[in-house]
Amino acid sequence: MKQENKEPEYGNWVSKKLLYGSGTLSLVFLGLSFLFPILIILALFFLLAFVYFVYARLKFSPAGGNLQEKVRNLVLDYLEWDGCGQALDIGCGNGPLTIELAKKYPQSKVTGIDYWGAGWDYSQNLCETNAERKGVSDQVSFQKASASRLPFHDEMFDAAISNFVFHEVADAKDKRDVVREALRVLRKGGVFSFQDLFLVEQIYGKTDDLLAEIKSWGVERVELVRTNNLDFIPRSLKLPFMLGKIAILYGRK
Repeated sequence: MKQENKEPEYGNWVSKKLLYGSGTLSLVFLGLSFLFPILIILALFFLLAFVYFVYARLKFSPAGGNLQEKVRNLVLDYLEWDGCGQALDIGCGNGPLTIELAKKYPQSKVTGIDYWGAGWDYSQNLCETNAERKGVSDQVSFQKASASRLPFHDEMFDAAISNFVFHEVADAKDKRDVVREALRVLRKGGVFSFQDLFLVEQIYGKTDDLLAEIKSWGVERVELVRTNNLDFIPRSLKLPFMLGKIAILYGRK
């Protein structure tokens, strides 16, 4: 029987760097306001930002209700898979969805890819440690890759998932190309579930047009569900720059 050790480290979507940055700027402008009183406005702005991010970080954490896990696991809720075969987690971060998918489907093999850029507190080593802690090391593997150029053959996977990644792919000017690349490595008849800022028209265009374009790629079925309006998400976190524009694309190729 697989033994689980101590809890994995999945981090928090609101990084400590964001807290330090907003808090430091608030103090800097507060100090400068003694020389230039108008700068008190910026000091108050960054103070409010600091307080908001502290609140958001708490709500995302296990101590504050584990909202991060609840939102993340929506991806798995909409994946209509029988668990047979190979799955790909695109932009796996510290591996939570890769690991949870493997735990949900013990017969599956799951690959997690990420670029693990310097701006994020993620790493391949931590992914592997987390998988070991959850007892799924024999089911999962991790490798560095860009979501815009996946290092896999066409139709290699039976299922594909991703959470809050596509809009962050810096080397893809058109983020719809990242969706297309994810579907390229999915076999015909395979299933997918992608959560991202699909309601931001500046990134993905109008949702009807996005769905029509995806279908034009030969996808059998694609649907969009607005996860931004779910009741368990506090209204204060439904702002556009937080969780106010999220949705899931799911279906079958």
